[in-house]
Amino acid sequence: MARYHIETYGCTSNRGESRQIERRLRDAGHHRVDGPDEADVAILNTCTVVEKTERNMLRRAEELSEETADLVVTGCMALAQGEAFANAGVDARVVHWDEVPEAITNGECPTTTPDAKPVLDGVVGILPIARGCMSDCSYCITKFATGKIDSPPVEENVEKARALVHAGAKELRITGQDTGVYGWDRGERKLHELLGRICEIEGDFRVRVGMANPKGVHGIRDELAEVFATNEKLYDFLHAPVQSGSNDVLGDMRRQHRVEEFLEGVETFDDRLDYWTLSTDFIVGFPTETEADHRQSLALMRETRPEKINVTRFSKRPGTDAADMKGLGGTVKKERSREMSELKRELVGETYAEMVGETREDVLVIEEGTGDSVKCRDSAYRQLIVRNSSEYDLEPGEFVDLEITAHETMYAFAEPI
Repeated sequence: MARYHIETYGCTSNRGESRQIERRLRDAGHHRVDGPDEADVAILNTCTVVEKTERNMLRRAEELSEETADLVVTGCMALAQGEAFANAGVDARVVHWDEVPEAITNGECPTTTPDAKPVLDGVVGILPIARGCMSDCSYCITKFATGKIDSPPVEENVEKARALVHAGAKELRITGQDTGVYGWDRGERKLHELLGRICEIEGDFRVRVGMANPKGVHGIRDELAEVFATNEKLYDFLHAPVQSGSNDVLGDMRRQHRVEEFLEGVETFDDRLDYWTLSTDFIVGFPTETEADHRQSLALMRETRPEKINVTRFSKRPGTDAADMKGLGGTVKKERSREMSELKRELVGETYAEMVGETREDVLVIEEGTGDSVKCRDSAYRQLIVRNSSEYDLEPGEFVDLEITAHETMYAFAEPI
């Protein structure tokens, strides 16, 4: 769990985005501190209204990069002129608003409180299906708060999902510390069964599966791929955090999987699904990571070409075994993080560039975006932005057919057909 400092500049829309970011950070167990010098990570939500503002944003980013170990830059300038920060020599990760919470987790599982209940947020229903995990990662402090996996029965979660749909949810987000091990405490892997049962609920809605560690996915990869292939309500989206392309580093991290198991899971989904999104995470600069290990991570990223990638710079968490390891220098971590983030932008940018000119049917409008725009998700959970949405009378919860007209690194623009 990270200590964060957040600064917001610009209009009320930016302030609203920061409130959403903070809500998700708090829900994940992170907490705010008073200044960047006390924080594990600083978040700068930028404005770019005039040239003077841009100069101020660059200057503040430079200051924050010196005051904290890790800087995440988001907001209007980050999206419109993200390259300006790298050109100015600012050591920062430039990400979309939606990606900020995932960018600061240090590779840890999201935290669910003991009394976590389903939540309806707009048209999005959030359904925690279990608490805890089966892992013992050497760097993760979350396990101290959550313990081992505790899975309610399938029927109980199905009823919660049904209640969310009846309450108006158009997108169900299945969450947990590790959804892939749902049911292990009951002696049987149940995620694929649960997903199939949820998709049988009457109604027009979509289902997104949250983080599932590669080991859990590997054990039920055929069953999971079958469920995804046969249920249109399921977004064809898999978040399986590999964390490193080196088996040596994975062993030191005490991750339960090997690179080969991650690859077998990806290959199984490739065989069954024509169009899907692989989301994964990499931790950069783990204490035992050598330059050769780092190169293996870059090679794995190139081989699997994930469409969504979270790159996190390792930071020590008190009480964890990794905190006692002799760490790498800050310069080494920064250089490796920069190199991996550049590759990430290249690969993800190519994905969205290839989508331009294509059409997508039954795209779900999720929420209002910046200005007169709406954010949408296609069948593979890729983000499409419709600008001037009031001209089309688009509202969250509607399904629409779109033509993709342009792209940015992490999303594409589209217009109704």
